Amino acid sequence: MKLFWTLWIVDALAALIVLYFFFVGLSDGTVTSRNARLWAVFILVLAGVLGGSYYFFSHGQLRVAYIVLSLLAIPTLLMLMYLLFVVFGKLRWN
Repeated sequence: MKLFWTLWIVDALAALIVLYFFFVGLSDGTVTSRNARLWAVFILVLAGVLGGSYYFFSHGQLRVAYIVLSLLAIPTLLMLMYLLFVVFGKLRWN
């Protein structure tokens, strides 16, 4: 049960980051009618992952809920580890 909520919070934070960039793009004009469908797909997929996983969790389908959550949580956690490595790794880029 703790694993579910941990993965769900990771996915929710990823969704908040996408929504932040969406609203920033709306304000500066980079989200236009040409790419609005792509943004709509991103937001709908994120809502589907969060809502679908909670639906499966509440109906006792824990394995399916974990699979749905892992589709977004694993790449998010890998990207977070990469960013932490780049920031704190004392790398020399020359």
